[in-house]
Amino acid sequence: MNSDTGKYLILIGGAVVIIGLVIYFFHDKLHWIGHLPGDIRIEKENFRFYFPITTMIIASVVITVVLSIIRRFL
Repeated sequence: MNSDTGKYLILIGGAVVIIGLVIYFFHDKLHWIGHLPGDIRIEKENFRFYFPITTMIIASVVITVVLSIIRRFL
């Protein structure tokens, strides 16, 4: 391990903490996440299937943009 690994671990840990704080304090405002058009939901009597494909695509794009910005500054 080198110092770069430590920096990345600190950044990842900080990001997890920030995401946790946002979810903790704003969970009532984030109810739309996972209920977007394009998310697959099948609910029957004894069966539930949920696949949030649109939510995952949006999350992937946001994470990619954030990581690109971070890479430019590091």
